[in-house]
Amino acid sequence: MPQGKKEIEMAQIIESIPNISEGRNQEVIEACVDQIRTTAGCTLLNYSSDPNHNRTVITYIGDAKGVEEASVKLAKKAVELIDLNKHTGEHPRMGCVDVMPFVPIKDATNEECIELSKIVGKRIAEEADLPVFLYEMSATRPERKNLATIRKGQFEGMAEKVQQEEWEPDFGGRRINPTGGVVAVGARPPLVAYNLNLNTSNVQIAKNIANIIREKDGGLRCVKAMGFMLEDRGIAQVSINMTDYRVTPLYRVTELVKAEAKRYGVQVIGTEVIGLCPMKALVDTAEYYLQIEDFDFDGQVLENYIL
Repeated sequence: MPQGKKEIEMAQIIESIPNISEGRNQEVIEACVDQIRTTAGCTLLNYSSDPNHNRTVITYIGDAKGVEEASVKLAKKAVELIDLNKHTGEHPRMGCVDVMPFVPIKDATNEECIELSKIVGKRIAEEADLPVFLYEMSATRPERKNLATIRKGQFEGMAEKVQQEEWEPDFGGRRINPTGGVVAVGARPPLVAYNLNLNTSNVQIAKNIANIIREKDGGLRCVKAMGFMLEDRGIAQVSINMTDYRVTPLYRVTELVKAEAKRYGVQVIGTEVIGLCPMKALVDTAEYYLQIEDFDFDGQVLENYIL
C-alpha cells in the first residue's frame, strides 16, 4: 500500500524491507505497520500483503537510529500478535518477522548496515525474545549467507535445527520463540521481488521452471526462485527474488520463464512486482522490449531532473 509521495530530506538513508508472516488479518498488519509510522527519524514508504503467501512486505527508510528503533518495535509487536503455530501459507517462513534486511541507499555503507544489523539483532533477541540469525553480508559463517539455507526446515523444524552445532542462532541461544520462531537479520544489496503467473493449475510446472532458472541449481546468476500455487485464482506462480537486477535484468528472467513454460504448452499471463523496485530495473526492461537504441538513462529520463 503506497504511502503517498512526500519530501524526504535525510543526510543518511538506510532502507529496511522486513517480511512479516501475516497477509490476511488486516488489524494485525496495521498494528505492525503502525510501529513504523510512529517512529521518529523513519519514513514508511510502502507495504504490500499477499493472502496466498500469508505474508506482508514492509518498506521504510531513515537514518541508522530511526531504522533501528522502528525495526525493534516491529519485532516486538509481531511477536505479540503473530502465532506461527496457527500460520498457513504458500511462502516458506521461520519467524513472525521472517527476514529483516538493511540496504544502504544514501550516505551509508555496507559496513554501516552490517553494524546496524548486529545492533538490531542483539536488541531483538533481548527485547522481543526472538532469536536471530545474521545473514547475507552480515553472515558469521559461509552457510548463513543464503536465507533459504537458514530457513530450511521452517518454523516447524527450527527447534530441532538450532540444537545442531552449526546452527546456533547468533543471538538468543539454542532455542526458538514458541510462537514467533526465529528471524534472519542482515545487510544486502537492493533486491527486486518479482512473480510470474502461469495459465496452469499444475504447480509442478512452476516448480520445474524455478529449478531451471535459479542460480543454485545452475540457472541465472543472482536469481532465487520457487514454484507456488495461488489457490484463490487456481493458477501456478513462479516467485522470484532478483538479488542483483544489474547482473540479471528482469527481461532476461522473464524471457527464460516464457521459454521454459512453452515446453509445457503454458503461457505467462501476468507478472507482479512486490514492494518497491529501483526505477533503473524497470527502465532497463522497457529499453529491451522497445528496442531503444543508444538510450541514456541519466540524461533521458525526465524524473531524473525533477525528483
